Amino acid sequence: MIKKTSWAIWEGGIKDGGGKISTETGVLKDAPYGFKSRFEGGKGTNPEELIGAAHAGCFSMALAMMLGEAGLTVKRIETHAAVSLDKVAGGFAITASHLTVTAAVPGATPEQFAKIANDAKSGCPVSKVLNATITMDAKLST
Repeated sequence: MIKKTSWAIWEGGIKDGGGKISTETGVLKDAPYGFKSRFEGGKGTNPEELIGAAHAGCFSMALAMMLGEAGLTVKRIETHAAVSLDKVAGGFAITASHLTVTAAVPGATPEQFAKIANDAKSGCPVSKVLNATITMDAKLST
């Protein structure tokens, strides 16, 4: 079993307060987040942005693995994740994550790429943990 640790420290109220997020690797160390960065486009990060980065990274790794298992060599995969936070009954919920993928995979056919990309979308561990609709636009580039 692999465990990775992250933590957040919050001080103050929801609108006047703020927090810092850190990870055990130190890649994030006291990264600021708060109401303004989450709801008003202010400086700092927010949970949805971090989930999007995790989803894009996880999917890209799963896609590279599955393409390799199919005997294909990846030149480049670029994945963007758009995570939706919506007001729902009882508060807010992450309702969707849309992946936009462009990959250079010499020798892959569009049909082969589409099937493997869809398998990676449903098979990546972050996709499995999200209780949200996950959609994707995947394009094979040359």
